[in-house]
Amino acid sequence: SAEESLEDMGKVKTAFESKALALQRMQLMDALRKKVKQNDGCTRLMETMKDIIGLNWEILQAHQQARVIRENLNDIRRKRYFLKQAEGEKALQIFTTVRKKNEVARKKITEKLNLLHRNIQYERKVITLIQNILQNIIVGSRINWAKDPSLKAIVLQLEKDISFQNL
Repeated sequence: SAEESLEDMGKVKTAFESKALALQRMQLMDALRKKVKQNDGCTRLMETMKDIIGLNWEILQAHQQARVIRENLNDIRRKRYFLKQAEGEKALQIFTTVRKKNEVARKKITEKLNLLHRNIQYERKVITLIQNILQNIIVGSRINWAKDPSLKAIVLQLEKDISFQNL
């Protein structure tokens, strides 16, 4: 991928710069050695050369440590990127699961409501039928229900219930 190729290019560039610096230091050291050989009596030059060698060694080690740290940083960034991808996938899975559970719950509620509605319709039909039968029994018995207050209340109540149920 593009990220990996950029990381590889960065590593190559860093390695090239480190090698170029090391080569320059070696050339400088070689020039100093030649100068020391010409001036054997100069002890101060020898001490300076030892100091330069020590400093060059420390610089080389610092560069190596920096390279290791950069590699570790790149590894951490790569892991973080993969964790973010995994996090997104898990969030999508959670969202999908919750949505499916909600749909299932909604379907169950809808089914229960439909069943209740069918039951209510059936019960209304049965009540209407029973009321009609009761009215027909009262009318068929040839009793003057209009004169009897209790029968009158029942028949009129049945009429109200039947008209209410048809709404």
